[in-house]
Amino acid sequence: MLTEAVIGLPDPRLRRYVDRYLGYREQAAAPLVRREAAGAFVVLILGWGAPLDVTDPRAADRGAHGTNAFLAGPFDGWCATRTAGEGAGVQVLLTAPAARRLLGLPLGELANRAVPVDRLGGWLARLRDELAGLPDWAGRFARLDAALAARLTVTGPVDARLLRAWRLLDGSGGGLGVGALAEEVGWSRRHLAVRFRREFGLPPKTVARLLRFQRAYAMVGRTLLTAPAVDAHPAAGPGGGGWPEVGDAHPAAGPGDGGWAEAGDACPAGGPGGRGWAELAARCGYYDQSHLIREFREFAGATPATLARPGSHSSNPG
Repeated sequence: MLTEAVIGLPDPRLRRYVDRYLGYREQAAAPLVRREAAGAFVVLILGWGAPLDVTDPRAADRGAHGTNAFLAGPFDGWCATRTAGEGAGVQVLLTAPAARRLLGLPLGELANRAVPVDRLGGWLARLRDELAGLPDWAGRFARLDAALAARLTVTGPVDARLLRAWRLLDGSGGGLGVGALAEEVGWSRRHLAVRFRREFGLPPKTVARLLRFQRAYAMVGRTLLTAPAVDAHPAAGPGGGGWPEVGDAHPAAGPGDGGWAEAGDACPAGGPGGRGWAELAARCGYYDQSHLIREFREFAGATPATLARPGSHSSNPG
């Protein structure tokens, strides 16, 4: 059960890379299981307290076990998390270009994997320990600002043509074909696919599918970033200091510039039902209702009707 959730706004000069921080604290007397939807993004959890397991049902070796701090994704299938006891931490969602820049490693090394930060070593493991030792969320968010700003001074920019390809694909909501994308950036389809997959973790065709899914997922009233539910309040980071103001991509933490639905587009409780699912499928770029349902089963582990049902939640799925 979530007992505390606080949204932190990064320094404005970081917001081209990071939309927000989510500080959380939860208590689970019995094992708490959540089903996590797929996405063309990277999840960073820097936690302390009760350990957590991340499981990909497709392959046991892709998960992480007994850890409270890890990097995950991009994932092209749903996975599950399981924890018990009292834990706390900070969650950060990063677009693939932002993660490539801040982490300084090709995301092909992270695709469909959850990796404990202790195994990676270096700055992330140290940052987790520093956050755990601070007394409040404002101090933790300020430390995150400083750590991410420092990363921008030691990592190089994302290749300009790859970044353009990402922005074009994202801006189209996954509607731009690979051939058109390759033509726009001046590469062959094969070269684009190889470079894109190496640097951003998944091939452009899969990312296009995930972008369409993310829009549809938002339109049935779901979000890929856990929303604060208890005593949430903004906590903006301090200004000061200087770092590069160039950015790689807009955030992918919720509805907005990437073609996701606006709040008014969400389906009412219970979902549209009947012909409404076919209309939703057409609106989000699916061939038909069956195509929409297949994608939801693959990427969320449930049908859109199930997810839109009143009281539906990813925790402890049946």
